[in-house]
Amino acid sequence: MSIQQVTWDLSELFSGMNDPKISQAITEATAMAANFEKKYRGKIPDLTPEGLLGCLQDLESFNQKFSNVGLYAGLVFAANMTLPEAQTLNDKISKLEAQISKQLAFYRIELGALLKNKPQFISNPVLANYRHMLERVYRRIEHQLSEIEEQLIIEKDQFGVNSWEELQSKWLNTRTFEVTVMGEKKSLNYGEANGLLQHSDRATRESANRSIYGLLGKDGEIFSAALRSICNDWVTVSKRRKYQTPLEASLINNDTEQTIINNLLASIEEGTKTYRHYLKIKAKLMNLPVLGNHDIVAPLPGTSELKFTYDQAQDLIIRAYSRFDPDYAEAVKEMFTKRHIDATPRFGKRNGAFCANYYNGKSAYILQSFNGTLSDVFTLAHELGHATHDWYMGHNQTPLNVSVPSIVAETASIFGELLLTDLLLVEAKTNAERKAVLCLVLDEAGMTAFQVTARVWFEQALYNSVEQDEFLDYKTICSHWTKARDCIFGDAIEWFPEMEAEWTMKPHYYMANYRFYNYPYVYAQMFVYSLYERYLEEGKAFVPKLKKALSAGSSLSPLEIGQTVSLNPQAPDFWNGGLKVFEDFIKDLEKIM
Repeated sequence: MSIQQVTWDLSELFSGMNDPKISQAITEATAMAANFEKKYRGKIPDLTPEGLLGCLQDLESFNQKFSNVGLYAGLVFAANMTLPEAQTLNDKISKLEAQISKQLAFYRIELGALLKNKPQFISNPVLANYRHMLERVYRRIEHQLSEIEEQLIIEKDQFGVNSWEELQSKWLNTRTFEVTVMGEKKSLNYGEANGLLQHSDRATRESANRSIYGLLGKDGEIFSAALRSICNDWVTVSKRRKYQTPLEASLINNDTEQTIINNLLASIEEGTKTYRHYLKIKAKLMNLPVLGNHDIVAPLPGTSELKFTYDQAQDLIIRAYSRFDPDYAEAVKEMFTKRHIDATPRFGKRNGAFCANYYNGKSAYILQSFNGTLSDVFTLAHELGHATHDWYMGHNQTPLNVSVPSIVAETASIFGELLLTDLLLVEAKTNAERKAVLCLVLDEAGMTAFQVTARVWFEQALYNSVEQDEFLDYKTICSHWTKARDCIFGDAIEWFPEMEAEWTMKPHYYMANYRFYNYPYVYAQMFVYSLYERYLEEGKAFVPKLKKALSAGSSLSPLEIGQTVSLNPQAPDFWNGGLKVFEDFIKDLEKIM
């Protein structure tokens, strides 16, 4: 299939942006919200367990009714942010979501009050399906504000931090970049230019890096204004909610503990010498005295033939998942047959890749800009792991039990990458191909575990600056970024001056009320590497364990899910297991050098 033809089919949701069913869905959802408010406002603290069960089930019914229109608006906007009709629909639904969130703000406040007075409800057999959801609500009780305050926060965010997030995304996807590709000057959209960062030609990679980050840097004060506002806003909100640190809300949202994350970050810091060792090995493989920043995730010389059509990527991923277990590949096959993937690069399309859960369809939708590189194949395998997770959750959990924290959400996606790795290494015809695969795996894992840790340190530095009344202008933010970055890479990398602006294009820093987005990826990478080692030890006996873990959704805590696959992230030395798998991949590479 030509990549020009790979766009998603959203007709399961609505036939188009003018479909009258959209207005009907909005009307029905609005009415359901009003009915829910009328039925439960002021009454939740006095509910019996049976009454609370009915309340939660009514909320799930509302969420199911409203989810399709919210999903559709977000998808058409992400597919082309420049379309006026997509902008209008997305804005309309965003305002409606804010309106309904304000209207139903009483629900969490009253539920918190009920659980504070009657914590025994959490373990009541009548509410067994919602036990862990209620545990998570209980953990947030002391940080809840009054209904008026919660409504005011929603209102201020709608045209405040939410708008900064939209600005950053729109900037990236409405710019063109002048890049010299194999000696030819081209004007490219962001998706196309970003796809060249792993080009086989080093001069092309250099041009793409300098063009993207040079242009970002020219507007650095715009991005610093956005990030400065977001950080100051979050510090203010955190104090208002009585969080001890700006990180605490993230720990609660991710259903984890400070000690576990401290152990994780300390383990990664200790492991930087292993990562730098790999980077120096890669420099030798590329015949360079030291890697430039444009070489970190570049293919090895002589591997330019590793280009893939979309059909080839589809075949590889289906076979990789099927080798693990034939049934495990069903969700992946459905994603292709139902055309739930948008892979064509184009102007106006949101940067990056994502998988959006489609609970009502027991499926998902994936957006990616596929340029035919090996990395693109791995990205697709990763996102299809998310779709597989959504498939198992959707078939086994009610709507309130599919809100998995980020540290759990990456489980199937990273595992999918490792399944693809296994297949590619088995089918590699030469050591050159094996080197290419191993380097890509080490590149991606290195960036996820190590470079992303630098992002955590960077974000911590930003909040420390705010607390110390330091003004976060462009150069100050860049200084925080390069310091955190260099703690990871040390002398193993030489950087273009333009790369001081690298932080500007990371959407995670701009997400409204979603601070410290990054450490969950480090957690997931190291957790899944240990999970993968368990799979290698147990073979087919491991398959039902993984399915059970994915099927649990958010009905179990991350620690309980770990128990399902015999792993314990609370153990002080747990994270060393993930680092060992990373080291084993390095050893496999050294054997064939």
